[in-house]
Amino acid sequence: MSSELQEQQQVDDNAPQEEFIAVNEVDQEVIADDNAPVEEDEMDEDLENDENEDSDTEKIEIDMSNNSVAYFDKHTDSVFSVFQHPSVPLICSGGGDNVAHLWTSHSSPPKFAGTISDHTESVITGGFTSEGKFLVTADMTGKVLVSKSSNGGAQWKVFSQLSEVEEVVWLKCHPTVAGVFAFGATDGSVWCYQINESSGSLDLLMSSFAHQEDCTMGEFINTDKGENTVELVTCSLDSTIIVWNCYTAQALHKITKDEIKGQEAPWVSVAAAPPSGNAAIVACGSNNGILAIINCTNGSVLNLSQVVELKPEQDELDASVESISWSTKFPLMAVGLVCGEILLYDINSWRVRRRFVLTESVTRLQFDNDDLFISCMDGKVYQFDARTGQEKFVCTGHNMGVLDFVLAQPKDNNGLRRVITAGDEGVSLVFEVPN
Repeated sequence: MSSELQEQQQVDDNAPQEEFIAVNEVDQEVIADDNAPVEEDEMDEDLENDENEDSDTEKIEIDMSNNSVAYFDKHTDSVFSVFQHPSVPLICSGGGDNVAHLWTSHSSPPKFAGTISDHTESVITGGFTSEGKFLVTADMTGKVLVSKSSNGGAQWKVFSQLSEVEEVVWLKCHPTVAGVFAFGATDGSVWCYQINESSGSLDLLMSSFAHQEDCTMGEFINTDKGENTVELVTCSLDSTIIVWNCYTAQALHKITKDEIKGQEAPWVSVAAAPPSGNAAIVACGSNNGILAIINCTNGSVLNLSQVVELKPEQDELDASVESISWSTKFPLMAVGLVCGEILLYDINSWRVRRRFVLTESVTRLQFDNDDLFISCMDGKVYQFDARTGQEKFVCTGHNMGVLDFVLAQPKDNNGLRRVITAGDEGVSLVFEVPN
């Protein structure tokens, strides 16, 4: 993929990079088909009187359909995040009730496996370390808890904690280097630690305050280079993107407004392309609809575009790029927007191959083999065939938005994949989806 992107860079150097996606540039538009049954609630008769006999009767439509196979309902407030253990069928969900619950994903009903209850505010993000020994969770008061497993993951106990910032925005565990995690905060700071199991401490690898506004997202890159390479890309509302060497705390490259034609780009999302060749490529999306493809090896901007042209009646934040996902099987990248649009890019040409339209905001995207999974604030998770654009399955059952989800793979080829959700109404649902 590195050579293809370098060729594209040469083309882009000779052509204007900023452009709007026109309707005729979209190969196919797919409108989600939602024919779920609804139930109408009649107005309370006590509210009716002679003065409003001629007024229209208010109708409240409630979607009562539910095709989930299991649920977890121990949270007493919104479930903000959900993530899974790398080797055992164990889920962790963090909620607005200031706790993180652990429970199984393969059993129906799920089996409760414990609670991390030492947080003081909503648990908004977290992850398991690559070797599965530790669980890292973060809340909105800036507290980061590291919990250690015992009995093969059946029990978890707080191992260490941090309180370096006022509010954590994101947290990621390194996918291949054991015990390494990083997080960003509302003060623009970036932190990277490694868990020292023998001493019981958290060793600081780096910290920096190079961003001047909220550090909104980060992603580890070059994760296939071994434990001697720990590199990170972070982005901020101040229109900067920084590539870090976490071992030296050095900013390898910094992309500012000068590199993106002087545009204001409050970055809110970043996703790394699958490792391929020597170049590390990421896509960054802003809350005003700018999409940038960055070569982190040399700090160059390979492609820059405006993802959507808003209609006059739309809010500016409708163009916000909430989630980005790269396919590991096809030369495709998907971008999900607040307005409910999903753009499927051909990464060889950076043109929109398909455009999906959902009824409400997209919260998360994930490619898996031939499929693209999309969670939405309409309370559903959609499964599309990434090649044909056909809708394959819709996970229904939530009566409020789906804020996050994970995809659990079966241990054998005979089992079905499971989608596990984080619901705004405080419930996680488990769905079996077609392979």
